[in-house]
Amino acid sequence: MYDKRWWDIAVAGGLAAIAALSVAGLGATGPSGWTWTAVCLVVLVLGYALVRPGIVRGAAAPWRLAVGVPVIAASILFGIAVAPFLAMLQSLAFPLVWVTTSTRRAAIGGSAAVAAATFLGFLVGGGLSFGAMWTGLLTAVISFVFAVALGLWISAIAEYADDRARLVAELTAAQAQVEMLSTERGAAAERERLGRDIHDTLAQTLAGLALLSERARRQLGRGEVDAAVETVATVEQLSRDALAEARGLVARTAAVPADIALGEAVERLVERFRTEAGLAVDLTVGLDRDADMSRDTQLVVLRCLQEALSNVRKHADAAAVRVTVAADPHAARLEVVDDGRGFDPDARRTGFGLDGMTDRVALAGGTLAVDSHTEGGTALTVVLPAAVSDPEEQTA
Repeated sequence: MYDKRWWDIAVAGGLAAIAALSVAGLGATGPSGWTWTAVCLVVLVLGYALVRPGIVRGAAAPWRLAVGVPVIAASILFGIAVAPFLAMLQSLAFPLVWVTTSTRRAAIGGSAAVAAATFLGFLVGGGLSFGAMWTGLLTAVISFVFAVALGLWISAIAEYADDRARLVAELTAAQAQVEMLSTERGAAAERERLGRDIHDTLAQTLAGLALLSERARRQLGRGEVDAAVETVATVEQLSRDALAEARGLVARTAAVPADIALGEAVERLVERFRTEAGLAVDLTVGLDRDADMSRDTQLVVLRCLQEALSNVRKHADAAAVRVTVAADPHAARLEVVDDGRGFDPDARRTGFGLDGMTDRVALAGGTLAVDSHTEGGTALTVVLPAAVSDPEEQTA
């Protein structure tokens, strides 16, 4: 809307057309008439030059409007006085007023000045006659009303377009902010996932290595060389397991084979716990042949069993543990019961293990229940659907 080049072309084309039609005989005739017509056109060009800088900014400087609009109105007044045909100059004057003023009130005032010049032009050109007065008044009023109505309509369209552009810019900024927040949330979820995986894999294995190393040192101190050698062999095996778990984390996969068999994995995990903690563990595995557990369900069961046994070793001071793993076509169930020192499940906790297990089970669509008493004994029960979607994908 505010492009000076197009306005230069429009004004030049309009003035050229008016000049050509005047020479063709529609306006003032004879050298004198053509001279006055040329003077009026030049005056209009001068007024356009004064207000032209305001086209780019949508508003000319006040002094330019104060000088330019009267100059344009004067060209119309004297042009119509010379030849009523030059009333066509209004077609250039009214748009220039609307495009170079900053407010609607100023545009209406400028339009009123152009309409008044039109009325006076007809009145002067008609010799101040009654007929010239009515002709000028009718032309000025119609031109003014049409110009104001069209100007207000176009201004409303321009404001609507500006509002839409502003809303689009705000929407784009909001989308960028949402994208940034989504990225941050995804990063936080990924950090939380890595934290759970590290806690459930490397941290547990390293804790077992520390316990076995202390046991080997005590055995060597007591001269139990054979027992120390056996413990060191276990340390070696756990170290290799830790290496495999680390590689699995780097590859963003679980630290278990892709074709995991739940029963065998549970037996290996329980056997390792027996070796590390020296506790009696009663294991019962009841897997229905028709149970088609997804890999993600099996992984959650293993992680929960690993964390539960770790808690027994670190906190329960138990003598015996009973582990039950069962599955049917609809659900998988894990129970870990110990005879050790209980605790208050509702008390505030500082560790990450039980809370992380609760989050993992919840993301998998299962339930976790802890029944413990301070006088002794703890029972942990996990129930999961037979097939769950990847809990890490749900977090993301």
